[in-house]
Amino acid sequence: MYRQLHLPLATLAAATLLAACGGDGGNDSPSKTPQLRLTISATEDFAGTYGSVGAYEKLTGVIEGEVDPADPKNAVIQDLQLAPRNANGLVSYSTEFVMLKPKDMSKASGVLRYDAPNRGNILTMLNPTATPSDAVYLERGYVMLYAAWQGDVPKSNPARLTATVPVARNADGSSITGPYRAELVPTAATPAMSLPGGVFNGSMIPYEPASLDNTQPGYSLTRRRNETDPRVAIPPADWKFATCDAAANPFPGTASPTSVCLKGGFDPQYLYELVYVAKDPKVMGVGLAALRDAVSFFRSKAADSAGTANPLAGRITHAIAQGTSQSGNAMKTFLHLGFNQALDGGKVFDGMYAHVAARQTNINTRFAVPGGGGGLRTDHTAFGQTAPRGLAADYVDDVSGRQGGVMKRCAATATCPKFFLGLSGTEFWQLQGSPVLTDAYGFRDLTQPDNARVYYYASTQHGGAGGTASIGYAPSRNVYPAGTVVHFNDTFRALFIALEDWVVRGTEPPASQVPKLADGTLVRPDQLVFPAMKGLTWPVGGTATAIPDFNYLARYNGFPLFDFGPQYIPQDESGIATLLPPYYTGRDYAILVPQVDASTGLTRAGIRSVEAQAPLGTSIEFNYVATPGIVDLSNLTGSFIPFHKTEAARLAAGDTRPSLEALYGTQAGYVAAVTAAADQLVAQRLLLPRDAALRKQQAAATVVLP
Repeated sequence: MYRQLHLPLATLAAATLLAACGGDGGNDSPSKTPQLRLTISATEDFAGTYGSVGAYEKLTGVIEGEVDPADPKNAVIQDLQLAPRNANGLVSYSTEFVMLKPKDMSKASGVLRYDAPNRGNILTMLNPTATPSDAVYLERGYVMLYAAWQGDVPKSNPARLTATVPVARNADGSSITGPYRAELVPTAATPAMSLPGGVFNGSMIPYEPASLDNTQPGYSLTRRRNETDPRVAIPPADWKFATCDAAANPFPGTASPTSVCLKGGFDPQYLYELVYVAKDPKVMGVGLAALRDAVSFFRSKAADSAGTANPLAGRITHAIAQGTSQSGNAMKTFLHLGFNQALDGGKVFDGMYAHVAARQTNINTRFAVPGGGGGLRTDHTAFGQTAPRGLAADYVDDVSGRQGGVMKRCAATATCPKFFLGLSGTEFWQLQGSPVLTDAYGFRDLTQPDNARVYYYASTQHGGAGGTASIGYAPSRNVYPAGTVVHFNDTFRALFIALEDWVVRGTEPPASQVPKLADGTLVRPDQLVFPAMKGLTWPVGGTATAIPDFNYLARYNGFPLFDFGPQYIPQDESGIATLLPPYYTGRDYAILVPQVDASTGLTRAGIRSVEAQAPLGTSIEFNYVATPGIVDLSNLTGSFIPFHKTEAARLAAGDTRPSLEALYGTQAGYVAAVTAAADQLVAQRLLLPRDAALRKQQAAATVVLP
């Protein structure tokens, strides 16, 4: 799946030389008590009333705090010693937050739920009108906290939460410089592209180039169609750090440190890679310390350093963190780097749920890219690849030769939370997820720590949307209808309540449910056996459009071992990267995927939600890009191929899957199958009763058969 990267030797040498700029060192003052100040800028009513808890209110504000570079609990933060000091001799930060709390705090349950923003976005701001089932958290008396941890989120969007972190400087106050890499991936022809670029990271604040002169050593722009194609260099005379447009301001455009103008424009057929010398790295790791200290304040302090009262004082007994996708990766990084140990030595979070989160987040490297992602064609060689996937403290990575998993530090300080990890199918195919389940070579299943559970949401995609109404088909974009009918939203709610029960009441949660090597449900991608799926259509613009017969291509995102240079600390995603793009070492981790049922094409292992147990078609955990010549999986997207309605239609098409008629007989049979599946999941604590009732109502209203 992967070939040697083609990296110009001049770029390598220049990158290594430039990395020396900035150095190490710094003057630690005697340890002082960090100050923390709370400002609540707005208090407003939150719509609705929630069971016996009653009304909620929404608080908006800022926490301003300090980090002590002399405290060993902060020693892991990259470049902290190079951050400016305030009058107290410490490093300042601020973090924006939003909070939902009962108006009458005597009715609060004592649970503080922290939901980590994703690239500054609040993903779970409750909307009981749109999603009535989400009201369960407020009815249980939770306090919901959303506080920023990411320091490169632009303030131009008031809907996003951002942390303000310092910029590292040399001892003489001059700018620190070093190599930086970005991918520019156009979706349409365009004269210019803005920095920082990337499919996932594109809306963040970029690191500006040290010079706009792109003829200097360490600057290059290349293009290629696919990840493994050789890089073709674009002459410096044909691109500039500038803004431009085709008519009023053509190439070379107007000089700008946040945009790249290309002669002839960017072509969406190509992946562009930009390497340059950047300046002024943010001390991004301070965002993790800010989160640690903000949550510790809300859960245990009576007042801030100025005497301003904590609105939750005396009412919080337990704290549970949740992060989804990139922010779920961030929660794993928070845990891995030791930040679940509060400054007083206790736990920050008693429980943690990393949801659809296969990797870690690159927040603690010089010129860190917390908003990055992962894919077969894009971000394949980006940061976020080197920290351990294995959870256990004594995990051994045989490919790299390194020892220690995500929980190594918290095990040493007795601060590990009760931990849930949730994986959709996308995490296996696109985000290199299987190494959390097996040894690095994929020969044996791992035993997970006693405080951890891993749940695989069978036959789902990363985004979680479900139901046939969520499926869209753009044949020019995706080979098959995009999306999965099977979803995990209901499962997540039930499991979060199970995590609360485990944390607060000591009730054991459902056992881990994952595919395994031992029973043949976790296999190499070339071992999958799909049924024939033929002769189907899907409505596109009101017209029945033929779905291509399913053709399994065994495409997946490989997991090479990369070397980012001698100053990089790969096991911690920390240090200074000097080789960009990184050097491929010739070693790879095993990637395994869930085996499918040969009859239905749905995966065999994991938590099989109602839509998987009473299916209307095959939800496939991947899709293929339809652009000719582009070898890629559709970004974080699955696919859906319906069953034929009748046996006669199925046989005529040559589809080997069962028809709806064969599965259910009649509409009443379909409703009965949904009812049985829902009731079983409720008994297993994998579905809440209110969600079960909703699935039954939907089945009765969905006309499947006469």
